[in-house]
Amino acid sequence: MKSSGKTYLYFFAKFLFIAVFIFNYSEVIPQNNKIVKYLDGIKITDIKSDVKDIWVTTEGDGIFRYIFWKKKWINFSSANKRLKQDFFYCIETSKRFIWAGSTNGLYIYDKKRYRWKRKTFSKGGQFGNWIRALNYDKKNKTLWIGRFKFLSKYDLRKRKYYDYNLTVNNNDKTNSIKSLYLDGDSLLWIGTEAGLHKFNKRGNLKKKEGLSFYDNYNDFFNNEGKQVSISSIITEQNNIWYGTNEFVTTENPEFNIGGLFKFDRKIDWVKFDINNGLQGNGILDLEVAGNYIWVAVYQFDSERRHEVGKGIAIINRVTNEIYHIRNAGIPNDVNSLHFDGTNMWIGTNNGIYKIPLYNNIIANFDK
Repeated sequence: MKSSGKTYLYFFAKFLFIAVFIFNYSEVIPQNNKIVKYLDGIKITDIKSDVKDIWVTTEGDGIFRYIFWKKKWINFSSANKRLKQDFFYCIETSKRFIWAGSTNGLYIYDKKRYRWKRKTFSKGGQFGNWIRALNYDKKNKTLWIGRFKFLSKYDLRKRKYYDYNLTVNNNDKTNSIKSLYLDGDSLLWIGTEAGLHKFNKRGNLKKKEGLSFYDNYNDFFNNEGKQVSISSIITEQNNIWYGTNEFVTTENPEFNIGGLFKFDRKIDWVKFDINNGLQGNGILDLEVAGNYIWVAVYQFDSERRHEVGKGIAIINRVTNEIYHIRNAGIPNDVNSLHFDGTNMWIGTNNGIYKIPLYNNIIANFDK
């Protein structure tokens, strides 16, 4: 009996090892009949949902609205004279308003009046009107606006804008906003080109009360690289995920080394990069759906100095296992990800793709 028990345990352990090995290195292969492509040939920069519709910004073709019940796209651009600007890089939604960030100010769409207007900012000069991140605080009726120079806030109740200089240690890049994320009711994370600000909204941002700054020193971001540029932020349960940019040259190979970081809000940092399974070190966007983190990945070409898309990675947020989407129908140049509760929308340099997700994300792709 003892001998047969040991034999059983041996084969069970061997099976478990093989199963785990296969699971760790498996690929996600969505079937083409589950993928729907829209806006062929258009470069997508950001995607958001206002529950009823999908809103999309583009580089060169204005803004698109997808009306679900009509299954119809509507375009706002200079081509149809609905907008004077065609280059947009971020978008945010509320019940009444749509906000879109461009290189020459903030564009606001009033759903009741069916019209756009533009807001420009005096501080920061020309670059101060390059809007790179938007986040709407529904509870406090506040829009946070990340600009190339300065952070701004729009109070919808007071109809008033406020500007904040977040510069730390005379480094202008700590005041150059790249990403914004509302964490529960009290925290706002502000990603910059040279580190991360955490703001407790109970504090006074003008006086920098409730504001903390973190960069790649003092054990944050594993103390790696000369500077850390935060491209995307998401949270799930007890963890915060930070996507960072890669920008390295032969002259400065340690400037922005990139990588995806998982932080447990205490002391533990887990890094994902090419050394443990990612297709590249640069991260453009993050999205969470169920137990999985979706990651838009790129590699920086130091000789030609441009980003090379490396597709999508999917990480099990519980086990940290990495999967790669392999499908010839989805380009590698992925700029934006958005989960609307049913579908994952993938914005690329060549259109937008919709993949339906049901109960089990990984299993669903193989059916």
